[in-house]
Amino acid sequence: MGIYSSFQVNGLKPPIWLSLMLLVAVGPSWMLLNALHLDNQIYNHSEPVKPNIILVMADDLGMETLASYGGEQYHTPNLDKLSATGMQFQNCYSTPLCTPSRVQIMTGKYNFRNYLGFGVLDPEEKTFGHALQEAGYKTCVVGKWQLYGNKRQRELVGGMVGSLPQDAGFDTYRLWQVKDRGWRYKSPTVETFTDGLKTYEDGYGPDLFAAFIESFISENKDEPFFIYYPMCLVHDPFLPTLESSDFKDYQPELNVNDTTYFSDMMTYMDKQVGRILDKLDEHGLRENTIVLFIGDNGTDRNVISKWKGKHIKGQKGYTVEAGTHVPFIVNWKGTIEPGVLNKNLIDFTDFFPTLLEIAGIKDNSEEKRDGLSFYSQLLGEKSDTRDWIFCHYEPRWGNFLNKRYVQNTQWKLYEQGEFYHFASDPEEKKPVPIDQLTAQQKQLKKKFRGVLSRMKR
Repeated sequence: MGIYSSFQVNGLKPPIWLSLMLLVAVGPSWMLLNALHLDNQIYNHSEPVKPNIILVMADDLGMETLASYGGEQYHTPNLDKLSATGMQFQNCYSTPLCTPSRVQIMTGKYNFRNYLGFGVLDPEEKTFGHALQEAGYKTCVVGKWQLYGNKRQRELVGGMVGSLPQDAGFDTYRLWQVKDRGWRYKSPTVETFTDGLKTYEDGYGPDLFAAFIESFISENKDEPFFIYYPMCLVHDPFLPTLESSDFKDYQPELNVNDTTYFSDMMTYMDKQVGRILDKLDEHGLRENTIVLFIGDNGTDRNVISKWKGKHIKGQKGYTVEAGTHVPFIVNWKGTIEPGVLNKNLIDFTDFFPTLLEIAGIKDNSEEKRDGLSFYSQLLGEKSDTRDWIFCHYEPRWGNFLNKRYVQNTQWKLYEQGEFYHFASDPEEKKPVPIDQLTAQQKQLKKKFRGVLSRMKR
């Protein structure tokens, strides 16, 4: 309505009635024309500028790895600063494995609705890429794809073929493992929208991805853009990075996988975030760009990290705390208050509606989605928040068991009936028997059981 919307006289907007008063007193006809022109300027302004959106998702990164969450082992200055100047969510939970998390975050649906199998995204699904593309955003995906399916993965889903990036709502891309695998780090094989598949013998995958993002930002700095960066780092194989002393000497075909390099990989992952932020600063885009950083699941099981005086073993693939509790940081200079620690529950279905709300659009499809937008929380406004999160974990890959459960920040109930106080038992070794529960805890268990009963195909 404009700056005068709450003040009217006899139904006329203030610029007009003020000018009419002056017209009576002074009389020149040009003043009436000027008043009408002013009214037109104020009430027919152009649409507000849509903010740019960058979603970075590190691969196999549990919350215990970052210093801002209490980690004591790895050097991540850019992420530490991103957290200190933005909002850090304390209770964000993923699924335990990459494809289930990726399908969930991209579509806003729990896996029982649309998960086909590992390494495959149903090409019929509408992603956040599609939604933002339709809203006028230039869309880009960079990093790890792994959603089309290799031969074995397609066999496991009955011969179905997964999604290609250009069919999943992205205008351009540079990706590892679209249809072909190759190396992801040294001498990587990556596919680019304009150049096709290419092996960069003297290249380093993360640098190629960061350079593509930098170019995309520069080329689209004058229009709204969405960048989705599902990183390759810090997934194994654990190898020297470009800044490791022995980078030049190792050869990818030797199949090195040494966790002593995990620290270097953490630092290089952090450097990727810094490059993106520097490019935004170069073009003066920080105040009109929201940056979201998250991990896709818990840390690799071969990695042990120091956290708040303890040693935490990664539990990727498993439904315990160290397999699903991931870091989540949001930074939007000038909009999000700095240094906020948000204790509300977030799960991966919540990103789809949030990104749409950031872009100022609604999901007009009739598809059932499960997410709850946390956009108002970012602004410090009153907001609906979660009492629970749900996980349907059916990876159809490896030897992982299927699990369905509901949890809050303290308690977790599995469909089979096990009820854990995981806040004090993070490895879930001792389910709490019914006779040791208070009346309030019994009521919570009943509530969780009701959620599980509703989450059916």
